[in-house]
Amino acid sequence: YRPAPLSEKTPPDTFVVEISALYKLPVNYSIVSGDEKGYFIIHSSNGIIRTSKNLELEDFPVNFKVRATDSSDAAIFNEVDVKVEVIDKNDFPPVFPSSLLEERLAENSPATQIVQLKAQDNDTGRNGFLTYGILNGHGLKFRINETTGILYSTAPFDYEEEPTEYQVVVYAEDDGIPEKKRGYCTVVIKITD
Repeated sequence: YRPAPLSEKTPPDTFVVEISALYKLPVNYSIVSGDEKGYFIIHSSNGIIRTSKNLELEDFPVNFKVRATDSSDAAIFNEVDVKVEVIDKNDFPPVFPSSLLEERLAENSPATQIVQLKAQDNDTGRNGFLTYGILNGHGLKFRINETTGILYSTAPFDYEEEPTEYQVVVYAEDDGIPEKKRGYCTVVIKITD
């Protein structure tokens, strides 16, 4: 049995899975090994497994054995493996050290690196894995490396012909489960004469 993964925030007494033995007589169900920390309880007659306490992410996955025993003859039984996984909840959004940055860019500069943005996410695993993007790129004047967070201009600017200031909204997005979270940073780029 491989029930759906549980969240680390699953409260005690949550339904996990129902074990069902095909047998002509009533059976007694019991957990015989593998759940040393006592995270699960099984109802002896209907085979329903529930959580018995709060789950600690670092203890999972837990593999345990459930035994179905003939209720009148303990020598007649069968066992099945149950594997329960717990997923880390995506608790934190990415955060940039500053929500507003100001950078200067000389006019007529060829396409160039402007600034490296770096967000922090206090989650672990894929919940803390970040990719970067641009919410508004002012046409295609700016681009960002989605892995490194480096913001680039894509062409030279002309101080006399174009706006002298651009506000580029950059986001960092985690790869969280069940939902992704974003953090934002506005980069004000001033074109200098």
